[in-house]
Amino acid sequence: MSSLSTPVAATTTWDLDPSHTSVHFSVKHLMIATVRGEFSKVAGTVTLDPQDMTRSSISATIDAASVGTRDAQRDAHLRSPDFLDTEKFPTIEFRSTRVVRTAHGFDVTGNLTIRGVTRPVVLQVETGGTELKDPFGNLKRGASATARINRKDFGLQWNVALEAGGFAVGDEVKIEIDVELIGRAKAA
Repeated sequence: MSSLSTPVAATTTWDLDPSHTSVHFSVKHLMIATVRGEFSKVAGTVTLDPQDMTRSSISATIDAASVGTRDAQRDAHLRSPDFLDTEKFPTIEFRSTRVVRTAHGFDVTGNLTIRGVTRPVVLQVETGGTELKDPFGNLKRGASATARINRKDFGLQWNVALEAGGFAVGDEVKIEIDVELIGRAKAA
């Protein structure tokens, strides 16, 4: 009697390619316009299980001081204790806790930490298909993700009441992430 075993593909580990990964956010300003910004320094790792993507995981760290909105005065204010308090809390972190397949990709639930406050967040992720080799022989993958958070849930309370009603800064923050992953070389 012979036994046949089905080969099980091992998990693969991927690093965020910092020059091809972007983390953007947008928030209402004065209740009439949208201000957009980004974080220019992000690092992270994705572990993929090709047999069961729901067993995959994501870990990412953002340098909070790398925030940029194309306005030096506003960027300094965002780094101050009124908002991100980057001297006291230099990083923003995300650690996945659950991955669920959806009709359009995956919902990745994880713990997002901003200003030392950790809350669960769901990223709606669309993958860029399968892996491929770039012109230099590196394995690459891509994905995009979106989420919405309430900034006050993370201790970002600063605001100014407007004379006509409402506030200077909206509470809802939209997050858009575009990721290019580079495969780690497999150990020999």
